[in-house]
Amino acid sequence: MQAWQVHEYGRPGEVLKLGEIAVPTPAPHQILVRVEAIAINFNDLDGIHGRYRTVKPPLPFVPGMEVLGHVESCGEGAENWLGKRVCTIPDGAFGGYAEYAVCPTAMTFEMPGHIDVAEAASLYYPFHLASLALFERGKLQPGETALIHAAAGGVGSAAIQLAKNAGARVIVTAGSDQKLALCQELGADNLINYRTSDFADEVNVLTEGRGADIILDSVGGAVTEDSLRCLAFNGRLMILGFASGIEAEDESAITPRPLLFGNFSLCGVCHAYVDDPIEFRKLTGLNFPSHSSGVAMHEEILTLFAKKKIRAVVGQQVTFNALPDVFDAIESRTSVGRSIVVLDH
Repeated sequence: MQAWQVHEYGRPGEVLKLGEIAVPTPAPHQILVRVEAIAINFNDLDGIHGRYRTVKPPLPFVPGMEVLGHVESCGEGAENWLGKRVCTIPDGAFGGYAEYAVCPTAMTFEMPGHIDVAEAASLYYPFHLASLALFERGKLQPGETALIHAAAGGVGSAAIQLAKNAGARVIVTAGSDQKLALCQELGADNLINYRTSDFADEVNVLTEGRGADIILDSVGGAVTEDSLRCLAFNGRLMILGFASGIEAEDESAITPRPLLFGNFSLCGVCHAYVDDPIEFRKLTGLNFPSHSSGVAMHEEILTLFAKKKIRAVVGQQVTFNALPDVFDAIESRTSVGRSIVVLDH
């Protein structure tokens, strides 16, 4: 099969090389997916640069943590997935930039065949992560105020729509008028250009000094620290990622004093599913939600999509041969929504 591989770390346009490799074989509780589309994620970019410690397979490797396709074969215990159209995360969160990918069933969900390929490829990761952050971890309630950073991106654009559907007031930050216009189109109530305004001061003014009840922060660094200045009493700061620099994942940026005197909560959010959360915690010490809870979430997302309450935001769409080209906009911070690579088998 054809696959894009990284033989040395660096800029995607320079180090991604297309070549032939063997089709992988699914192990027990895994499926082999014939890839129809690839959704590009910021974690892919960090992996290609070699700065992502969580997912750092030995060179050479095939990046790609999210795919859409049909199940062509199954490992033991996964036979019921055969032939289904699915959205899924490849094993180890890499291996998706290829014509075929092996994926664990715990990270796999059915995708209706009538949904356009680019839209179908756009719905999984950002809507699941945004829902996990807003509702499962963040306990968002109707009438509360949500502040969403990087709101024109994949997760941000999903979070705007989910929060509005839940009856929240939505304040967003983004770095250009074009991005803010998209956020407004998706339902945002208040728009802040973080390049020209102090977002924390703006949020405090907009909320008459009360602050935001929940903040979704996928940026990290100074954005995280400044977010503490505009959290309400009993507010929740949700840490989703570190787009400003993945190195912040292993750095101490927040001291206890602001949390203590602010009377608010700092919450971590990691999107990954396992079949048995208790057994997984015994083995790793980590807390991940169950696949069954992900199924319920996925069904709700598809219901909202079918009712046109939410929509996929596809900012870029390219062919498989042009895959490295999508990173120009991502690295320059000009991309919006999701960047999708469609394969033509």
